[in-house]
Amino acid sequence: MPIDPAKAVAAEPRSADISWDHKDVQLYHLGLGAGIPATDPDELRYTLESRLHVLPSFATVAGAGMGVVGGLSAPGIDIDLAAVLHGGQTVTLHRPVPAAGRAVSTSRVAAVYDKGKAAVLVLRSEASDADGPLWTSDAQIFVRGEGGWGGDRGPSERLAVPGRAPDRTVERPVREEQALLYRLSGDWNPLHADPEFAKLAGFERPILHGLCTYGMTLKAVVDAVLDGDVTRVRSYRTRFAGIVFPGETLRIRMWADEGRVQVTVTAVERDDAPVLADTLVEHA
Repeated sequence: MPIDPAKAVAAEPRSADISWDHKDVQLYHLGLGAGIPATDPDELRYTLESRLHVLPSFATVAGAGMGVVGGLSAPGIDIDLAAVLHGGQTVTLHRPVPAAGRAVSTSRVAAVYDKGKAAVLVLRSEASDADGPLWTSDAQIFVRGEGGWGGDRGPSERLAVPGRAPDRTVERPVREEQALLYRLSGDWNPLHADPEFAKLAGFERPILHGLCTYGMTLKAVVDAVLDGDVTRVRSYRTRFAGIVFPGETLRIRMWADEGRVQVTVTAVERDDAPVLADTLVEHA
């Protein structure tokens, strides 16, 4: 079997020095659609270096997201990347992310689960700077065709949609060129840019990065429910339930309770096709 779960989990963590500055943060925010209207004071917090705050989902691209790359090349893992799907993402914040910084990112395979027809790798990346821990990021990676060895199936928690109308619903357009801009934050997969490659992968045209939708959704929650205060976010998790094409519109429904906001995201033009599910923002 190309995946040796015991060997993968027991492997020594890999560490790398990462750094970022205000330009990386601004580029990331622009890739999420920030800056419209360009002179809106609320948007300038995402785009103007003198006022800059950092959306916590930036943790997924800081240092070009080396946690996922390192995890897929860990000992005990020898897989076909064409069989890989990003199934879910969680970011836990230990303190606010600075607009510029240097950190050590330590990556490892935290768990391997047997889902029958697929394996799930939990790739964990932990970043710390001179002042201590910054964030922990867990990527849940599905590897089709690699399950069935009789291992632990792992958690399968699902969030039931609340039985009341959403407290807030917003729609966010995905610009035609947005995937091309988001790629500049480090995910160069041609699936998001090359029409011929997308067709080979089974899509009619390039699709938006799941982590771009992830970031767009968190920005919507921060702006609509958390008074624009990124420092209130404590953790943010989602399950990728479907794709988004550039040019479509995201419908983001939010249910706010004490210390948490539950979210669903759908594609408006495809009859509210699911995009993100089991999505939860925990906050102060």
